[in-house]
Amino acid sequence: MIRESHNIQHRGAALLMRLKSVMITADIWSSQMPSAQALASQQPFACDTLTFEQWLQFIFIPRLDALFSRGEIAPPMSILPMAHMTWGHDHQVVQAVISEFDEWSKTVHG
Repeated sequence: MIRESHNIQHRGAALLMRLKSVMITADIWSSQMPSAQALASQQPFACDTLTFEQWLQFIFIPRLDALFSRGEIAPPMSILPMAHMTWGHDHQVVQAVISEFDEWSKTVHG
C-alpha cells in the first residue's frame, strides 16, 4: 500500500510539472499574482475572480503540490469540462494534460 501510494503521488506530481510546462508553452502562465481577495474566492474554480488559467496556476497546482508534499492523495476531480467550457478548441495540449488528471483521479478513486 505504501509503495502504491508513493506511485500515485509520483504520477500526480509528474502531471503537475507537465501542466505547468504546457501552460508556459501555451503562453497562459502569468507572471502577475492575483490579489489575496481574488484567491480567496469560494466559488468553484474561483470563477468570480480568476480566469480558469489563473485558477490552475495559483490555486489548483499549489494545492495539489502541497498535498503531494505531505504524502496525501488528491481528492476526486473532474476539471476537463471546465477547460472545454472555457477554452473550447483552444489550448488542446493543456486540455490533454488536464484530461490525464481526470483519468488519474478516476484511477486513484475508482
